[in-house]
Amino acid sequence: MKIIDWVNDLIFAANQVNDYDDVFIDTNPSFAIYTQIALAATDRIIAPVMADDSSRRALSNIYSLVYGINLPAAIYNQYAFHTKLIAAERQLPKIHLVIKNRLTQYMGPASAYASVLTSIDDDLTAVIKSHPQYFTFTDIDNGLVDVRDFQTTGVVAFAEATPFSRLAKGIHNIFGTQTQIQDPNWTNCINAINGVVKRL
Repeated sequence: MKIIDWVNDLIFAANQVNDYDDVFIDTNPSFAIYTQIALAATDRIIAPVMADDSSRRALSNIYSLVYGINLPAAIYNQYAFHTKLIAAERQLPKIHLVIKNRLTQYMGPASAYASVLTSIDDDLTAVIKSHPQYFTFTDIDNGLVDVRDFQTTGVVAFAEATPFSRLAKGIHNIFGTQTQIQDPNWTNCINAINGVVKRL
């Protein structure tokens, strides 16, 4: 467990000096050892999903790899992450929020993605019902948040490494291309992020 505690040890050492209230860890979507180290240091999981089958499978992988739900064979249980963590008397992180992307501005969930988003909801509902101990919510509506596409505003924010709240509206030069951020789009992005923050 020494390796699995690397991030835990780092956070504990940092808190002795900086006294952080909350620490967010962005992990690789694979279940590599680095992801497991991060998960072992967390209390809650925030799972962002797109409206595609890959994201649906990714959520299923969280259920299996983190909690041992629907593993392909019982023999995997003795080697599974959740088994090892519990044996070391550690708490498993709980799923706190699923953030669903791919929304249009005026129509809500885009029709091309609606069926996938619904299937994600159905899968989530079934797991909450069968394993409520792995969630911070019992009502799916309290654990889901819809976020529209950030489009140009998101691209500019990413390219300039600037949060939406500090992003200037108007013309930006992104790699030699003039790109404009209009006020309505900027406002929509701010509102989307505020909606996520309220759920946290």
